Amino acid sequence: MVCFHKISSVKNMNGKVKKWLILLYFVYFSISIKTGAFKLKKLNHLAEIYNSYDTFIIDLWGVVHNGVKLNLKAIEAIENLIKNKKKVVFLTNAPRPCSIVKQYLLNLGMRKDLLKNIMSSGEASMKAIEKEKFGKLFFHLGPNKDNEIFVNIKKNKSTLDQCEFILCTGLIEGKEENLEYHKHLLKNHVSKKLICTNPDLIVHRGEVAEYCAGTIAKLFESIGGESIYFGKPYKEIYTMCFTEKEKTIAIGDNLNTDIKGANNMNIDSIFISNGVHRGEFQDEKELNSILLKYKVEASYFQPQLIW
Repeated sequence: MVCFHKISSVKNMNGKVKKWLILLYFVYFSISIKTGAFKLKKLNHLAEIYNSYDTFIIDLWGVVHNGVKLNLKAIEAIENLIKNKKKVVFLTNAPRPCSIVKQYLLNLGMRKDLLKNIMSSGEASMKAIEKEKFGKLFFHLGPNKDNEIFVNIKKNKSTLDQCEFILCTGLIEGKEENLEYHKHLLKNHVSKKLICTNPDLIVHRGEVAEYCAGTIAKLFESIGGESIYFGKPYKEIYTMCFTEKEKTIAIGDNLNTDIKGANNMNIDSIFISNGVHRGEFQDEKELNSILLKYKVEASYFQPQLIW
């Protein structure tokens, strides 16, 4: 199959030729799915393939836990990976520093020895804003539970009128379902950059869907603003997790972030189908069409992470 991300990175290619090749890729991909030439492979057990990889980049919310409790099957798989001396990195779009993410997992009952490698979009964002990459004064758009992200520079917290940039970690408390409120709040401030610390659009807390900062970032763009994203699927955060020498596979439930990020890095991936997209299909036979809809490819899928 023609590789999209390799085509798009060819520097000396004529622009018109590049566009035709990209179009050809999507046509080929579409035909392959419809004719069955490309078939997403169901992986019954992670144990079948784990020896082929050095490093496992594993999403948290939707794979390891659901915001309420741990997925014990996933924990078993992680324990076996570490027992077999595999590198496990938990890569999350949580808009909080790694130390807070770690404590959250410990509170859920996860063992400390499993949590040696954690990277969060919040950590990456925190490092950038502490270096004042987008200015000094910021307005925090999000719940108070995310205040740890600016604990070292809280003196720079300002009003929406006076700030130099908007630090978005989520939705305002009490207005979590009211997108129109946020649109009205931001409409006169589109000249400022919005820093999105969580590119996810939604998550499921148990069975309840919740908006994430990514939804506000997209809303901000829709009214003429510019959003800057930290986290998956953007390459920068992956470079904090593994090197090119490591044979790596990503595991996640979000096609927009986990699987797209794996595609961006040209690494294999396992799509966890009983996660954020579970309401978009009735049968596993529909999964190929779901991947086509999101313009991504996955190497394997599992309903949940199982060893």
